[in-house]
Amino acid sequence: MVRFIAGVVGALVVLGIAGVAYVYSGWFDVAASRSDNSLERWALNTTMKRSVVAGARSVGDPPPFSDEMFKDGFEHYDEMCTVCHGGPGIERSEIGKGLNPQAPNLTDAVKAWTPRQLFWIIKHGVKMTGMPSFGATHDDDDVWSIVAFVEKLPGMSVEQYRQLKQESFGGTREPMTHH
Repeated sequence: MVRFIAGVVGALVVLGIAGVAYVYSGWFDVAASRSDNSLERWALNTTMKRSVVAGARSVGDPPPFSDEMFKDGFEHYDEMCTVCHGGPGIERSEIGKGLNPQAPNLTDAVKAWTPRQLFWIIKHGVKMTGMPSFGATHDDDDVWSIVAFVEKLPGMSVEQYRQLKQESFGGTREPMTHH
């Protein structure tokens, strides 16, 4: 039994040394212009998904989403999120197109996350993806407003998005200033 434990410890030490050597060697290509291989993609996606699920456990239930929250969330989304995620009738910017991994099209991605998980992602961001933490610049009410809007993206038409933009910025409301 002692030999077995010594063997396991020895193997872990060798793996640790190999891992440190790999990191310091520069062999891992961090270039955003290179796509991740399937193992890297699996490891990063699985780690991110499990982390979000675990982190979102501490998020309380969402408030009832009101029309005002939806409109406020739209303004935040239109000004901050379309750069990377695009939107109905809105192409990603050059910045968004250069991200690796690509920011998801939220019309599709939102279906995979609960409102609490979306809140956690928006508030805390996701390392090494380009998704910033908006918790430093937005209070929880603002983050919930963004969630309220993002929840409605699936099924939103280009015309509906344009109408929201016209209503928000076309005369009755001023573009938002960020906190």
